[in-house]
Amino acid sequence: MSITTTSIADQKKVGMVSLGCPKALVDSERILTRLRADGYAMSPDYAGADVVLVNTCGFLDSAKEESLAAIGEAIAENGRVIVTGCMGEEAEAIRAAHPSVLAITGAHQYEAVVEAVHTHAPPSQGPFIDLIPQTDVKLTPRHYSYLKISEGCNHSCAFCIIPQLRGKLASRRIDAVLREAEKLVAAGTRELLVISQDTSAYGVDTRHEARTWKGREVRAHMTDLARELGQLRTPEGAQPWVRLHYVYPYPHVDAVIPLMAEGLLTPYLDIPFQHASPSVLRAMKRPANEAKVLERLKSWRDICPDIAVRSSFVVGFPGETEDDFRYLLDWLEEAQLDRVGAFRFEPVEGAQANALPDPVPEAVKEERYARIMEVTERISAAKLAAKVGKVLPVIIDEVGEPDEDGDIGATGRSQADAPEIDGAVYLRNVAATLAPGEIARARIEDADAHDLYGVIA
Repeated sequence: MSITTTSIADQKKVGMVSLGCPKALVDSERILTRLRADGYAMSPDYAGADVVLVNTCGFLDSAKEESLAAIGEAIAENGRVIVTGCMGEEAEAIRAAHPSVLAITGAHQYEAVVEAVHTHAPPSQGPFIDLIPQTDVKLTPRHYSYLKISEGCNHSCAFCIIPQLRGKLASRRIDAVLREAEKLVAAGTRELLVISQDTSAYGVDTRHEARTWKGREVRAHMTDLARELGQLRTPEGAQPWVRLHYVYPYPHVDAVIPLMAEGLLTPYLDIPFQHASPSVLRAMKRPANEAKVLERLKSWRDICPDIAVRSSFVVGFPGETEDDFRYLLDWLEEAQLDRVGAFRFEPVEGAQANALPDPVPEAVKEERYARIMEVTERISAAKLAAKVGKVLPVIIDEVGEPDEDGDIGATGRSQADAPEIDGAVYLRNVAATLAPGEIARARIEDADAHDLYGVIA
């Protein structure tokens, strides 16, 4: 007896290079999820891909150069490249540098990207692929996930072109956000990182529209969202960490601090202060209420002593004087922020700041950058040294292989450390059964300016 077999056509494969911020990473995950639902497989390298997607960043000139270099590498290694993301808004510049790209789309234009892939690498899915339910594609480790709650921004900061790239604020429905968060936690996420261009403004564009969730009305508002996320539990009954990023210090931010003190939110705020000098903040077109911010920081620490505040600052903004910069350094000494990133001002094509008078010379920018890093590293070192001897919860990111003595090390993060941007906790002599995603209690034995060192308690 002969048996006739029908083979399923090979799936077309898509490679992805994702650049830029976590918001772009979420865009990449959504694009790949849609493509996989259409029958595509993911390729881990250039050689195995039928087409390569490059999700670009276009915020700074240096980021644009990195994006153009990544496009060039993908063309050299594969030859069939589709470009998307923030720099996609500058299609002429991309084609001038790389005329052979197959298609170019802008930021979060998911349908246009998928259509371009269909055009240049038509799907060849077999008759049974649709019957198998697929989970969403994740580009982060299984145990932490970015939760994007909105797109765009209503601010008009002089140094920024995000509104031109991603448009005005467009908030997601609160029930859709909570449904996604619940799904992520059920699938193994132990840490949710809430992201947007302006998390504090969530729901402003929809007048904080209320939706029904779990039998009750919940508003599209940062405080309602934070409270509901604090109710989530893993299948084992554990509470995931919930970390808020890109929080502008609007008055209602005060309402989330008690939620941190209650343990519903991770005691961590990522606030983009950018500067402290009133004159520089006015030139940047940002709120100039640095004195009130210091009062609020003290109030937050009174309510939640464990709160960690991270921020970023721009040095060398046009018109920044030595007095302005000294003001910033003095402010930082008083603010005692836990984590600080600093950036030298860089003109961005299309930004209002480019037309401002009194540009700061590059040598002065470098000198000020070195000084602010010295101050913030000293503050960080003192804050971390104060944690030596304490027992802290640590989420495990990676477990190493045994060394020649059989000892196993692990890398994790405390509640004061967001992935990729903050410090780490390095653990010695952990059990072989320890796995990424576990939240362990670690006794801190040592510290430097950025990281902690310890052992499982």
